[in-house]
Amino acid sequence: MGILIALQHRSQYAYDRPIQLGPQILRLRPAPHDRSQIRQYALQVTPAEHHLYWFQDPFANHLARVLLPQPTREFTVDVNITLDLQPFNPFDFLVADYAETYPFAYPQPLRRALLPYFEPEPAGGLLQQWLAGIDRRPASLIGFLFDLNQRLQRDLRYELRLESGVQSCEETLSRACGSCRDSAWLLVQILRHLGLAARFVSGYLVQLDPDSRVNGTGNDDFGLHAWTEVYVPGAGWLGLDPTSGLFATEQHIPLACAADPECAAPISGSLEAAGTHFSFTHQLQRLSS
Repeated sequence: MGILIALQHRSQYAYDRPIQLGPQILRLRPAPHDRSQIRQYALQVTPAEHHLYWFQDPFANHLARVLLPQPTREFTVDVNITLDLQPFNPFDFLVADYAETYPFAYPQPLRRALLPYFEPEPAGGLLQQWLAGIDRRPASLIGFLFDLNQRLQRDLRYELRLESGVQSCEETLSRACGSCRDSAWLLVQILRHLGLAARFVSGYLVQLDPDSRVNGTGNDDFGLHAWTEVYVPGAGWLGLDPTSGLFATEQHIPLACAADPECAAPISGSLEAAGTHFSFTHQLQRLSS
């Protein structure tokens, strides 16, 4: 049985003077491969005078392009989604015979299709040291991925970081901490250096309190999150969350998946230089369970 929930998410930018905004790109609609069922979706933008166009990027994500013809002191994006979360076993998949044991080789046609997801950045000294500590002896691929994810979760301390952008792998490893997007990008790079196709994911993480009730006062919550997906032949894209050290479940709602983090940012665009105050709110209501 699924759990029906309503998500309300507001992102608000206030400027110290009227400014002209360039095109704004919103990646705030569940991605096509999200397993939950979307019952209702609404996107509202302020100021009211704007033009909005939906399209799909090369990674098949749903993007909204917003054009604002007049200067404004405010830019607000409201997202309202009703989702039917259908629980699933994150290990319920079949791996192609040739990929059951790591290391393995992707067939050339598949490798060509996944080419952007194989290209790592040059590894600095700390990343090289981390990679050198990996046991490369043949092992079950899924067990190998699980252990890798767990090790990274143990090595890094999570921190809430409101600044934009993603830390370099060297900075994350030297500090031994980072936000969810920092650890997700680090895991992408680790997987690529190991010869595995990997991509960066931004989305929502829904956290349901087992003691909550429909329309109750429990501790159900959600927020923006980031994690990693690795392409496993026969199984497809599998989510790995290095913040928790676990495989992604129905509570991970992907919004955008891309080869690089900047192509998966929830909101991006250009604007005139100005003093900016950013704030956000989010609310989850459980409608049924």
